[in-house]
Amino acid sequence: MDADMRRKITVSLATAVSFVALLVFVGSQYTVDPTPEEAGGVVLQAPGGVAVVSLFGLFVLAMAGVGVYLDRAEG
Repeated sequence: MDADMRRKITVSLATAVSFVALLVFVGSQYTVDPTPEEAGGVVLQAPGGVAVVSLFGLFVLAMAGVGVYLDRAEG
């Protein structure tokens, strides 16, 4: 495996790990214990849902930016 491929893998993994870490953070900040009337485990509050959807959009844009960066850095 050459250095260019290692750099691509490292940058892509760093972006993906950051995304997962942000999802865990949002989950820890916006979850509440359910009331006895609600079935299931923890409940994600509405602002947390907006944050998760925003994170998905941010992840798509970040990966597109990483792809452009890696493509330009290659040549």
